[in-house]
Amino acid sequence: MNDTDAPHARRIDAVRDRLRDSECDPRDGEATRERAADAVVLFPSTNLRYLTGHSEHPSERHFLLFVTAGHDPVFLVPELSGEQVRTGTPVDDVRTWADDDDPTAALSAVADDLGLRRGVDDRGDSAGDADGGDGPRVLVDDTMHARFTQDLREVLPGATFGLASEVLADLRVTKDDAEVAALRRAGEAADAVIRELRTDGDDVVGMTEAELARHVEDRLVANGGTGVSFETIVGSGPNGAMPHHTHGDRTVRAGDPVVLDFGTRVDGYPSDQTRTLVFGDESPPDGFREVHRVVREAQDAAVEAVEPGVTTGEVDAAAREVIEDAGYGEEFVHRTGHGVGLDVHEEPYVVAGGERELEPGMVFSVEPGIYLSGEFGVRIEDLVVVTDDGCVRLNRTDRDWRTA
Repeated sequence: MNDTDAPHARRIDAVRDRLRDSECDPRDGEATRERAADAVVLFPSTNLRYLTGHSEHPSERHFLLFVTAGHDPVFLVPELSGEQVRTGTPVDDVRTWADDDDPTAALSAVADDLGLRRGVDDRGDSAGDADGGDGPRVLVDDTMHARFTQDLREVLPGATFGLASEVLADLRVTKDDAEVAALRRAGEAADAVIRELRTDGDDVVGMTEAELARHVEDRLVANGGTGVSFETIVGSGPNGAMPHHTHGDRTVRAGDPVVLDFGTRVDGYPSDQTRTLVFGDESPPDGFREVHRVVREAQDAAVEAVEPGVTTGEVDAAAREVIEDAGYGEEFVHRTGHGVGLDVHEEPYVVAGGERELEPGMVFSVEPGIYLSGEFGVRIEDLVVVTDDGCVRLNRTDRDWRTA
């Protein structure tokens, strides 16, 4: 194992520890099948990348990682991927199948070796209770394609199934130093593009939303990013009142409020930043200045509320209270934020009533907004990382709407 494998090996060990911990109910120390999990099975996804460092595009081929408490992890991959997985991950047991093989036979053999086919007789039928109570409990990747879950059900007819997030979500919710550093660099690339857009000023007027989106994406790459985190949002004028409008053929006009929500990736980790800017020498529409002020104050209030032990619901309430007091509560139509890691949307979710307590190392967006249908929208978003006594923003650019 080389140095780059070490963090991934530790993450695999952490999953194995959690599987061991799930084997006993802390209330009475006895095995509790409703709680216990025997295995986590992943396929190409951010969960797989998080545990092994290997990035793979999902395909029709069986590409699976098995993690259990009592055995070393096992990769089952197509023969054409075998060498890459052996040299690029901390997993030593890499088994392959050829295109002219039956992958379910290889899958069955792995399950046998890992002790997951208990209660299955020689014909492959379940020999346990009718409800599968004697079989294993297997946590499959939340995004696993149905064909692979169906094959697992065929090979493990007595098993019960859950989602890998039962184990992985709590591991992924706090970021280590390397993850925060990658998120920070991705944020810096987005910051650089915002600064450039502010200096572009009048040049933006006359562009279509789609043209401006392409310009943003080009500049993200020029500033050190890799691709985009998600489809770039450029919502000009009334289009900005639709929170997930992406971009279209509408031309940006002088004085239009433009909601710009975009990000890029560094080492697989994304940025996600929103600014609402006004380009050109025309004044913004009536009411815009006041709405922007309210959103900015709401975002500041939510960021100030962040510290360990505070719940996600309390952070959401801090933003929502400012907007409701200003009379725009009905126009704030989404949660205040979402966790960001290898996925742009992951735990913790900063939502009304949320009960998860914040911990150092959590990274999430703070992005209140007000959307006036047919007129304009305003959203301001930064990523923050929770520290021992508060939080630090990963985006540093001015949050004002002026570009001059």
